[in-house]
Amino acid sequence: MGNPKAFLTIPRKEAGYRPMLERIADFGEVEQTLNSEDRVLQASRCMDCGVPFCHWNCPVGNIMPEWQDALYKRKWQEAYKILTGTINFPEFTGRICPALCEKGCVLKIDENPVTIRENEAAVAERAFIEGYVVPRVPAKRTGKKVAVIGSGPAGLAAADMLNQKGHTVTVIEKDEAAGGLLRFGIPDFKLNKKVIDRRLNILSAEGIEFKYGIAAGKDLTTKQLLESYDAICIAIGAGQPRDLPIEGRQLNGIHFALELLQQQNRVVAGAPLNPDKLLSAKDKHVLVIGGGDTGSDCVGTSIRHKAAKVTQIEILDKPPTDYNADTPWPLWPNILRTSSSHHEGCERRWNLASKRFVGNDAGNVTGVEVAYVEWIKSPDGKITMKETGKTELIKADLVLLSMGFVHPVHEGLLNELKVNYDGRGNVAAIAPFRTSVDKVFAAGDALTGASLVVRAIDSGRKAAAQIDRFLKI
Repeated sequence: MGNPKAFLTIPRKEAGYRPMLERIADFGEVEQTLNSEDRVLQASRCMDCGVPFCHWNCPVGNIMPEWQDALYKRKWQEAYKILTGTINFPEFTGRICPALCEKGCVLKIDENPVTIRENEAAVAERAFIEGYVVPRVPAKRTGKKVAVIGSGPAGLAAADMLNQKGHTVTVIEKDEAAGGLLRFGIPDFKLNKKVIDRRLNILSAEGIEFKYGIAAGKDLTTKQLLESYDAICIAIGAGQPRDLPIEGRQLNGIHFALELLQQQNRVVAGAPLNPDKLLSAKDKHVLVIGGGDTGSDCVGTSIRHKAAKVTQIEILDKPPTDYNADTPWPLWPNILRTSSSHHEGCERRWNLASKRFVGNDAGNVTGVEVAYVEWIKSPDGKITMKETGKTELIKADLVLLSMGFVHPVHEGLLNELKVNYDGRGNVAAIAPFRTSVDKVFAAGDALTGASLVVRAIDSGRKAAAQIDRFLKI
């Protein structure tokens, strides 16, 4: 620890966001960056704790004190080397990870943790700028061929690790470009897609083959897959959205969140789309049902469309603002989270259950009837929902369902392979990352259900280790 008193003398300093009126006029990244000197000072705040809870909280096990110290000493290349020893794509997680590490930082006790996530993004960007990130082509090939189906964070991590072991890796993607939800789910104002393309260029130069526009199980049969590859890794994500099957669901103007987000990302990318089929929130009263990150992304996108009003509702109680005694440090705190999109103009409401969609004679949605609810905790700790009897009609010309995802899509690849499912509909693992089908493995959200990008990367890394072990038998 280069400066043992820095956490006492240097306050936490975040880069912050671009001015609101500027950022809502485009889809450029909203987060700003600190200069190198400020970033070094922020790294100096790391206390090099005897028990680094930041490391304990991180799904991939990043060793924060070591690379923070290297950053403080201005050893940027060493910091990047340490960082990429545990995480494949710090330029992704440095932008969109919710930073579980910071919630475990000892300085979080005083609500001033080290700016670990921003520091990570800074190290990754410096590495690309100064040319530390170069293709690492394996010296030898094993002769084994692996198909990775899906190119989200889990699939890319698995492909990267397997390729470095010398196996010949082909990534098969149903969409027109790689990235999964990184590309087609997360808005450009949070993750510029050039950041993904830059990494894909490196992976391609290292020998990974990418095949786009191919639906495994349909365009490429499971028989062909099993005959052509020595191992298969399923990393298709949890793409089945949670629906809201209440009265009026058939009305026009009700869409799943990803319908809007995927479309908008393609618009920004300049993809040819039918203008008559584009979703637009312009001048509309938008109701986002679901209070998570995807809902927040819908809020930001709708505001950039120039919506008349954006409302986001959640069935659960409003979380505590700053501290929740039920989730004390170093646990992930269940508290109110306000994103940059919420700051841009959104009414947020809690304890509302959607009862029915209301429409006009033309078959278009005009509103949603909601019921006020309360959550009651019994003496044995069981929590139940109770309607209060009060209802309200919220005006809405566009409704976006953002209530999470239930499991991977079964139709097509998974059903054709005849893999087993667990009780929640995810791919079941009969051994670590191994499915019920011989030489077929699974990683990421397809295996665990919808989760975080950093957990998907961790899963992809671990699945790759199991596949490598299998191929060496």
